[in-house]
Amino acid sequence: MTPPEQAAALWDREPEDMGAAPWFPGPLVRKLLLVAALAIVLCGSLSAWWVSHAIGQDAMDRLVSQQNDEVELVARLLASKIEQSQKVLASVADSITPELLDSPASLEWLLQQGLPAVRFFDAMQVARKDGTLSINLRYGRLAQASDLDPAERDYLVRTLLNGKPLVSGLISSTAADARVMFTMPLLRGEGRVMGAVAGVLRLQSQGLLPHSLALPDRGDSRLIVFTRDGVILSHPSLERVLGQVSDEPGLGEVYARWRGTDQPPAVGGMTQLQGSHVVSLASVPMPQWLVARVSDAQTMLEPLHGAQRRAWWLAAEVTGAVCVLALAAMVWLARPLALLRRRARVVLESDGRLHGADEAAADPPWPRASGEVDDVARACTRLLAGQYQDRRSVQTLQRQLQALLDHVPLGIALTRAEHVEAVSLQACRLLGYEPAQLQGRNLLALLASHEGVDVAQQVHAEFAAHGVFDGELPLLRQDGGTLWAHVHGQPMLAGDPGRGQVWTLEDCTAEREARLQQAWERTHDTLTQLLDRSEFERRLQVLLAERAQRVPQASSALSGEGGGVLLFLDLDHFTVVNDAAGRDVGDAVLRHLARLLEAEVRQTGWAARLGGDEFAVLLPGATLARGQAMAERLRAAVEAWEPAYQGRGFTLGLSIGLVPLVPGLRDVAAVLHAADMACYAAKRAGRNRVHLGEVRAVA
Repeated sequence: MTPPEQAAALWDREPEDMGAAPWFPGPLVRKLLLVAALAIVLCGSLSAWWVSHAIGQDAMDRLVSQQNDEVELVARLLASKIEQSQKVLASVADSITPELLDSPASLEWLLQQGLPAVRFFDAMQVARKDGTLSINLRYGRLAQASDLDPAERDYLVRTLLNGKPLVSGLISSTAADARVMFTMPLLRGEGRVMGAVAGVLRLQSQGLLPHSLALPDRGDSRLIVFTRDGVILSHPSLERVLGQVSDEPGLGEVYARWRGTDQPPAVGGMTQLQGSHVVSLASVPMPQWLVARVSDAQTMLEPLHGAQRRAWWLAAEVTGAVCVLALAAMVWLARPLALLRRRARVVLESDGRLHGADEAAADPPWPRASGEVDDVARACTRLLAGQYQDRRSVQTLQRQLQALLDHVPLGIALTRAEHVEAVSLQACRLLGYEPAQLQGRNLLALLASHEGVDVAQQVHAEFAAHGVFDGELPLLRQDGGTLWAHVHGQPMLAGDPGRGQVWTLEDCTAEREARLQQAWERTHDTLTQLLDRSEFERRLQVLLAERAQRVPQASSALSGEGGGVLLFLDLDHFTVVNDAAGRDVGDAVLRHLARLLEAEVRQTGWAARLGGDEFAVLLPGATLARGQAMAERLRAAVEAWEPAYQGRGFTLGLSIGLVPLVPGLRDVAAVLHAADMACYAAKRAGRNRVHLGEVRAVA
């Protein structure tokens, strides 16, 4: 039994608490939770008790009462100012007799020089019973009747109609021109209205709301006067005058709640705690204004902070003592976890390598403690045992893979991120390296330059476009020579290049040299390097002639051997690629299709480009079933191929016409025509399919 197996057997006994529910915490966690809960409850209880006694609710009540009295006093002061303004206006009204009302010149002299009370107001108007404005005096100067604000004229008309004094709402929309209008009816002895007089005070005037009424702008306290509709009349910050009270922190919430009940605060005032603000409100009855004091609660309680800090220090000392005791208890209880961590670090530092029995005995032992530590230690030993077995299995597979690579007569390289992880001996022989010299090297770094073209970039582009690579590449040998190899590369796992790539290499130097000869150029298509049409027809003619002379027709049919199959292929939707991406991309698609055809039929037949996007495949000696299987494999391969160029993907298909080469055929043109018609029938049937055609032998 191996050391890991012995260690795993040591922990095979049943752990404690196996009968408990799976969600129930283990004993160590229960102990830690219990200690933490006791510490929190004890500290919280002591802190709450000391803090509650330090705050002093009675002190808070006195501070709130003081602010409430202040707001009430300011509201009474404003009410008295309004009342005083009305009395002054009433004295002016008593001085205006019916005779003066009919004599504008005398009335003008009286208002400008005869009555000092007129100077109390910033503006004054006198209107007759019919609504005609007799005097419009502004800041001691006469103004045109047409200069009267429509809102002011409306209040004069209402006084003439109702015969009662009025206090207007806020007039004007700018803080500099904001004003309030007081009106008083002019009555005859019998109580009939003969006119009306009005006095206007600017909002910020000494007779109404001077700026000195509010405290300087401070973050801890604000005295604010505002209307029932929420328009600010007085504020420590002049920029906020005529703003909305709903934007004021603390006060906005109280105002919204009051508007919801539609019950104005009493004249005596009221105080509420809104978040961190103390808000006191009192109303001024006649103009329906409200006075508010908004203070920061923490600032109001500043006198109590000294006592509060002392209480918090005491609470902190008690809490600290309790926490120290709790931590000491938790450290004692968590000692097995520390031992477990120490043992785990030994495993990590050894990189998971398992030792022999003597070396394992020198390591720190796995800790023994009922509960979580016991379970974790048991799991670790079993994982180490499993890792040991897995590594042995991996090593066995690696040896088998290397044996395969050493004996396969094909150049093979396995790469991850283009770096070689395994390589066959045949690939090493082709490149002139030892296997150890190629391990870890970048395979594409072995590419030789060719005619100034970045070959590696071409490989990357081919992989990006098609997901595979198939072509001829120049490779640098260790001795400095150049090896031309037919290279095929594809991901180990389709659709996941990150898992690595498989590359096959075949020496094609001689074949390439042959292609460079003039005879090769006469028989091959320069774009796809496949047979051209004339060479394909010549080989088909030779094949038909040989079969006609080889065996009689009857004996060939009885023997069961295949007479051969001709495939006529047309690439579906190729014009879309040409129109959308250009002819260069179209040529790249044709070259890739040629490599795909050549890879499939290289050992069993010939592939040729007949022209444009039309190709042909000749399979000598193939049966009809084998030819159909090959055609379906080619069609499926093109269907699964989704090239991507210029950030756009394309979907292609392959329409294939299949004609069996029955005995007696001699006319190449007739055979090709029959295959072409079968391909045309496949296109008419919906494209991307195989259609079986026939050609009759000529007697």
